[in-house]
Amino acid sequence: MADPNTPRPPLMSLDDALARLLSHAAPLPGADEASTFEADGRVLAQDLVAGLTVPPRDNSAMDGYAVRSADCAAANAVLQVAQRIPAGIVGQPLAAGTAARIFTGAQVPDGADAVVMQEDAEALPAEDGAQGLGRVRIRQTPAAGQHIRRAGEDVQAGSVVLSRGTRLTPQALGLAASIGFARLPLAPRPRVALLSTGDELVMPGDVPPEQMPPGAIYNSNRFFMRALLQRLGCEVQDLGLVPDRLDATLAALSAAAARNDVVITTGGVSVGEEDHVRAAVETLGTLELWSVAMKPGKPFAYGSIARQSSRRDAPSVGTPPVPPRQAGGGMDVSMACHVCGLPGNPVSSFMTFMLLVRPFLLALQGAVALAPPSFEMRADFDLPRADRRREFLRVRCNTEGGLDLFPNQSSGVLTSTVWGDGVIDHPAGRTIARGDSVRFIPFAGWLG
Repeated sequence: MADPNTPRPPLMSLDDALARLLSHAAPLPGADEASTFEADGRVLAQDLVAGLTVPPRDNSAMDGYAVRSADCAAANAVLQVAQRIPAGIVGQPLAAGTAARIFTGAQVPDGADAVVMQEDAEALPAEDGAQGLGRVRIRQTPAAGQHIRRAGEDVQAGSVVLSRGTRLTPQALGLAASIGFARLPLAPRPRVALLSTGDELVMPGDVPPEQMPPGAIYNSNRFFMRALLQRLGCEVQDLGLVPDRLDATLAALSAAAARNDVVITTGGVSVGEEDHVRAAVETLGTLELWSVAMKPGKPFAYGSIARQSSRRDAPSVGTPPVPPRQAGGGMDVSMACHVCGLPGNPVSSFMTFMLLVRPFLLALQGAVALAPPSFEMRADFDLPRADRRREFLRVRCNTEGGLDLFPNQSSGVLTSTVWGDGVIDHPAGRTIARGDSVRFIPFAGWLG
């Protein structure tokens, strides 16, 4: 347990804490590969270079008629329809004075320099006794190039389409598929052990609400933390609840560190007599930082535990062995396991994960973009009291284009994170007056 007589270090700024944390986030060794179907949220390990041009040839952006614009200079020009070109069919060169019936995505025939959409044309029957596809009246004079998608306007052969370190989105997967990638080179997935401390914690389903003992609470952190880790592409080993005892905490951290890249704990990092995570990390390894000048989330800790052997040498009972990660052809036995100790209050745990752990885990995967997008928006509320710490205030966008403040900003009020659309990153020592411009970070930027 923490020694109450030990002087507390000064609070570290959030920016300094993140910089120190990221200084330890060397990308994990090795590489992975997965189907493009299964790569959502993963990080590219190599540049993707296009082996072809997209589109390969000029094609029609509309259903309509491919024409020579010079043939349509006169109003209501009537042209003979000489051919029909569906997508996937290559037409014949377009003769002067004729049009080609064409469909979206079909290659524009040589000689045509415009497409008239079918709403601006009128199909006419063939002249008496004539055979063929009939005629078309062009109601509007087309400009050269209209409704034509040019070859290579999307992708040029030989260009880097997606760069190493890109975190893949659904649209990025579609782009990769458009240049022929059925499988993708990916950064290794961080192996993360998740455990909760606190004798007051009860798992939902174990005890019905009407039978909850005094002082007990359901463990909500375990649920949202596991979901957040999975969204970040991590392999999660859920170790459940650890009793509030130093020996139990030491045993749990030691076992978890042997098999994982990162251990994340919730609870047990403050200064109470039942808070053992910090002491356990100092006993097993090194504590790099503790206590951050942010609200909520001050009692965040980071350290590392050196592995005595391969993390795969001693699987737990009933757990099949996991192949060791390879680095340079050898066993990965020397790297330390990172330990992130998060506060127990659910909003504090949520915010420290988003602001510190999330970018750390992305950096382990070699991701380039670590920070979420933020926007300047208008505060539609007053906050007359300034705090000594940098605050993250839960807010919601309103229909007038401003932000409303959740009335209870307690670190235990998880409803604020469901009610809200994001947080205001509010500097220490400042107040907010209605109408002030504030920095808004949407939850969607973190959760995507």
